[in-house]
Amino acid sequence: MTILWLKTFHLFFMVAWFAGIFYLPRLFVYHAETDSQAVRAQFKVMERRLWLFVTPFALFTLVFGVMLIYTYGYAWFAASTWLHVKIVLVAGIYGYHFYLWYLVKQFANDRINHSARYFRILNEAPVLVLLLVIALAVVKFV
Repeated sequence: MTILWLKTFHLFFMVAWFAGIFYLPRLFVYHAETDSQAVRAQFKVMERRLWLFVTPFALFTLVFGVMLIYTYGYAWFAASTWLHVKIVLVAGIYGYHFYLWYLVKQFANDRINHSARYFRILNEAPVLVLLLVIALAVVKFV
């Protein structure tokens, strides 16, 4: 597989993953705001299914990213300081991804103590990290 195909698949799965990462906390906002038990039950199903749907995209993003690093080689990896910073940021996004799973389980058990405002802020946080990750990959400013 050529490097351009690896990049294509890496970017495709990253975009698909982030679609879910952006939407899931938005569901949390609506879930936290509703008083209807029927609506809450529906949100629980939607949240669980969305997380399970996008998790393979997170895995494939990682797989193709590692394949890219392997293809470029160790010397390139060692010299690419921007990539080391990107990897730290991406590790944070994976932590965020699994924190969302924790919240899905908390919502499923009706144990959420956060406000809709908290989930709005949580929804916006990965946008800035995504901007930094893309800037690092494109501009390589570090």
